[in-house]
Amino acid sequence: MAEGVKAVKVKVLSIKGTCGLQKLGDTATITQNGVEGNICIHALYSLLPAAFAMLFDVKFPWLENPDVKTHACPDAANPVVFELTKVRG
Repeated sequence: MAEGVKAVKVKVLSIKGTCGLQKLGDTATITQNGVEGNICIHALYSLLPAAFAMLFDVKFPWLENPDVKTHACPDAANPVVFELTKVRG
């Protein structure tokens, strides 16, 4: 991992439609050692590349805050939007 980034926190920001797995405010933490918390496996599969890059302190040029990005789950009919935040320390 990049020096200073120890984890990526994932938080449910919004849910449109119906999701039987996630609740508003659910959180998970992704580290190089694994995932802790409540996160749908389908959403995890789609956001893992971004989270992994964030563990290595990638800078996505389109983000206003380089430490925070949003990601929508792959269910277009019932989208859950997650916030990914670099945890430094």
